[in-house]
Amino acid sequence: MNAQNVLNPHPPEFERFLYASVGKDRRGYAVTVLSTLARLGLDPWKETAELVTLGRAAAQARLGKQLARFWDVPTLASDHLMVARDLSQLLPEGRMSGSLKRSADTVTGDRMSTSKTIWVALGIAFLLLQIFLIGAGGSDE
Repeated sequence: MNAQNVLNPHPPEFERFLYASVGKDRRGYAVTVLSTLARLGLDPWKETAELVTLGRAAAQARLGKQLARFWDVPTLASDHLMVARDLSQLLPEGRMSGSLKRSADTVTGDRMSTSKTIWVALGIAFLLLQIFLIGAGGSDE
């Protein structure tokens, strides 16, 4: 992972879509796609990666269904299909380039594998440390 990805591990190609507005909530605040997906209990980057792999038409249909479930923006009740159509145009091309495909695969893949590896390595190190300390303490016999 390069230094730039450490600070922002999410694909930059998704930002135009995720930070686009879906409308204003009841208090007049702009609500983004990222916020909408998160409020629906979805991982915004994973969902975007999956939408990209579907292609435009299928992504538009899936996004329309998700927006129809979102009640925080009153105008979505009647305009969710139009908003989904407009937002789907902001998704990176469905037939992804190599780098975008790798980015989408990284997002949809098991992102926990790296942290699991770190925890396993730390556990082994702790176990070895315990064995060393017990072994060092028992050498006085």
